[in-house]
Amino acid sequence: MFELNQLVVYPSQGVGKVERIETQSIGGASAEFYIVRILSNNVTLMVPVMNAENVGLRSVCSREEGLAIFESLKDRSNFTGYTGQNWNRRYREYSENLKSGDLNDVAYVLKELFLIGKDKELSFGERRLLEQAMGLVTMELSFAIEQDQDEIKEQINEMFSDVIDAQKKDC
Repeated sequence: MFELNQLVVYPSQGVGKVERIETQSIGGASAEFYIVRILSNNVTLMVPVMNAENVGLRSVCSREEGLAIFESLKDRSNFTGYTGQNWNRRYREYSENLKSGDLNDVAYVLKELFLIGKDKELSFGERRLLEQAMGLVTMELSFAIEQDQDEIKEQINEMFSDVIDAQKKDC
């Protein structure tokens, strides 16, 4: 159970804050809801307390988990590339990973798209997914390791500077 003012992560939305826990009557049945305000865009979500884990609501990762995510981004040994996969299949896979709520899955999408961008220019859809993954990863890491989100984004961009430089040369 989450507490008032606790930072939580809602899949594909990012980090939010539990502002209230309230009981509402819906269809004659009473149910408790977390009222969560997403910090990046001020969207307010009502998440049923009984169903919170099923929809993927979770606590922000620990500092140790956040640092492990950084290390996983640096490791390029498991990158297989996009050979044999068409864009539609990759898009579905990446979208599912972003919706999973698992920070490791989101970081995987971020790394894959950066590395794919080394070999070819990313499409509009790929760039959009890259931006979404970057936002989700950097926001959660900023709270987990207590560092400014822009600094984290800069560090990630630095990790992939060889990829970014290759993209600029192609333009």
